[in-house]
Amino acid sequence: MIRKPATGGDKGSRKPKPAVKRGGAAAARPGKRAAKGPVEPRLLTPAEIEEVFRRFREKNPEPKGELEHINPFTLLVAVVLSAQATDAGVNKATRGLFAAADTPEAMIALGEAKVRDFIKTIGLFNTKAKNVIALSQQLVAEHGGIVPSTREALEKLPGVGRKTANVVLNIAYGQETMAVDTHIFRVGNRTGLAPGKTPLEVETRLEAVVPKPYRLHAHHWLILHGRYVCTALRPRCPVCPIGDICRWPEKTTLVAPAG
Repeated sequence: MIRKPATGGDKGSRKPKPAVKRGGAAAARPGKRAAKGPVEPRLLTPAEIEEVFRRFREKNPEPKGELEHINPFTLLVAVVLSAQATDAGVNKATRGLFAAADTPEAMIALGEAKVRDFIKTIGLFNTKAKNVIALSQQLVAEHGGIVPSTREALEKLPGVGRKTANVVLNIAYGQETMAVDTHIFRVGNRTGLAPGKTPLEVETRLEAVVPKPYRLHAHHWLILHGRYVCTALRPRCPVCPIGDICRWPEKTTLVAPAG
């Protein structure tokens, strides 16, 4: 006997399963986990951000930069020299340099060779010596020997980028700038305070979320926190003053809220 093929109304018929595209949600099988990327901390709320900076201010009401300087010009030079160098190393080199020349005119008179001799313990000292003389010459030629107080003018000087300009504007001229270095970049991303893929993204977010009363000193508090507590390799989470607020999923240990 010849059997007829089953029709759609027969009990033995099977409806074709819809095609499943690879990579779609329906493709996941029980017992298998989808690949996960890095876990990002959730953003801090405005109230949590306020509390973070309240604690920073309570602990250190008047934070200071750690680069030694005499005036805006020596501050500018010190920050230029600090690229890929430690503040301690820069301070050791600039004590003699600034004793010999603390104005653009005096630095030009000192000359590139002698500047190089003073800073030869700092990384990239050849390039930095050239930049120090060149920016001194430009300050004299275009600004009457005075360090300008605008980011645009500062960034036109040899060896001066956005971060350097922001440091000078903040410390020398009291402007509420956010100089995002490697420490602030790390703290902003780890904690959920101001995440961003670039220093400029972190800077922009900090400018948007830091409450007005804390903006002048915010970058100092964050730099010091990143340098001495929220360090790159072995963060000191057990003694972190904002450990209970921080949203970093890899904290080394939980801490009780600060008093």
